[in-house]
Amino acid sequence: MTKLFFLISLILLLITFTSQSEKQKPPTAAHTELTNYGFPIGLLPSSVKNYTFNQASGEFSVDLGGPCKITLPPDNYLATYSKRVSGKIVEGRIAELDGIRVWAFFKWWSITGISSSGDNLVFEVGMITAKYPSKNFDESPQYSNVFPFPSLEGGLRIAN
Repeated sequence: MTKLFFLISLILLLITFTSQSEKQKPPTAAHTELTNYGFPIGLLPSSVKNYTFNQASGEFSVDLGGPCKITLPPDNYLATYSKRVSGKIVEGRIAELDGIRVWAFFKWWSITGISSSGDNLVFEVGMITAKYPSKNFDESPQYSNVFPFPSLEGGLRIAN
């Protein structure tokens, strides 16, 4: 009976710690900087560790501490963020974006730019664009840093 009580207590304790660690983190300075340029904080995952920003040129670099995976709303596209995301930001536009890829049509595509157009965000993948309501990105997505994803050769592999 004592062992059963101990086991139940241990399980409840683990559930409590797990649910607390999965709560939304408050926005970082990098997330706040996004809003200063007309973008929602949900463009960056909650794993931001550090960032640099040159206000004169608009060049930025965001350190996520490691690569991570998220699911982009509303179509649930799998996206991967490199350990470092960089680009150039001005009011309503992020250009020269490097470090974010999305899995679509059986291939990885690099997101090269994002623009804010009214209530929408326009994602650029080379010459192709896709428009989504910016309200879908009001919260930073939860992330995973160990995940299965389609490799370039096809099939699944584990990355960390």
